[in-house]
Amino acid sequence: MTQRISFELNATDGKARTGVISTPRGDIRTPAFMPVGTAATVKAMMPESVRATGADILLGNTYHLMLRPTAERIDKLGGLHKFMNWDRPILTDSGGFQVMSLADLRKLTEHGVTFKSHIDGSRHEITPERSMEIQRLLGSDIVMCFDECPALPADRKRIAESMRLSMRWAQRSRDAFGDRPGHALFGIQQGGLERDFREESAKALRDIEFDGYAIGGLAVGEGQEAMFDVLDYAPDMLPVDRPRYLMGVGKPDDIVGAVKRGVDMMDCVLPSRSGRTGQVFTRHGVVNIKNARHQDDPRPLDEGCACPACSNYSRAYLHHVFKSQEMISGMLLTWHNLRYFQDIMQGMRDAIATGTFEQWEKAFHDGRAQGDIEPL
Repeated sequence: MTQRISFELNATDGKARTGVISTPRGDIRTPAFMPVGTAATVKAMMPESVRATGADILLGNTYHLMLRPTAERIDKLGGLHKFMNWDRPILTDSGGFQVMSLADLRKLTEHGVTFKSHIDGSRHEITPERSMEIQRLLGSDIVMCFDECPALPADRKRIAESMRLSMRWAQRSRDAFGDRPGHALFGIQQGGLERDFREESAKALRDIEFDGYAIGGLAVGEGQEAMFDVLDYAPDMLPVDRPRYLMGVGKPDDIVGAVKRGVDMMDCVLPSRSGRTGQVFTRHGVVNIKNARHQDDPRPLDEGCACPACSNYSRAYLHHVFKSQEMISGMLLTWHNLRYFQDIMQGMRDAIATGTFEQWEKAFHDGRAQGDIEPL
């Protein structure tokens, strides 16, 4: 009999939680950061390199994969894990956010969304049922409900209509998902920045019952203060015994603030995208490797980091390959950023387990406030 996906909460410190999501493809230690493998690859990284950074799970993108190479093709080739050579858990998003942000000429109805591909202009439709089918063909371990996410700012009427549509789609997603041992379905709380709508959404999702619950509709331009205001109450509306996933977050201080407020899982393109543009995250804040101050500097990016970029290369070299537009630049800086994000997660897991989260958080913010090391 196939193992069911389960969540065990091991320790709490304030609202911060640490635990383990157990899946047939391996354990996911929480709080967890999920690198984004949009088109079946974390850009500039080999899967074994992503694993070496400390990642337990990757995120794949339903919208991008359904357009190219198509879910049916991936299924025929043995599923997404085999296709991209990643044998650990994969979470796929539902495609709803990308339809909102990328697709042209989208038309939204009760049934679903029709849209034109941003790649070649071809017409497609995603419904809750089709999203479940695509994610089944991909073979992902954690499947997300198909939802509609309005861009903020939006008025209360628009937010309410969107949230209630998403809740009807959540029920249809649940019905279409069926019983799939070894795979989990997460519902997505919506409601914008409106507390009453968040409560209504959470109740609807609890009534349907899911294996985990996401907090959606944030990190869409509302700013950190507004996001934290929602996270002060939204996670508490969701079941204690299921994982809570904050979608699309974020910067290091966003992640720490979310965990402090009871979030267990996050994903973001930031560490990989920033690595390709020369923006490097360190314990002492953000470093821009393209700045001329690094061109003669023999020191590592971060002497406390064990990634290959910091262990084997100088700031001068990393500056040189970035300015020369060498491919190794994106590889090394992405590896470093992903390792830094995973080091933050491990630091938080350890601190929550020992009841020292508050001290850890202070040291985290104090270190970043110091700024980069002085130029030579």
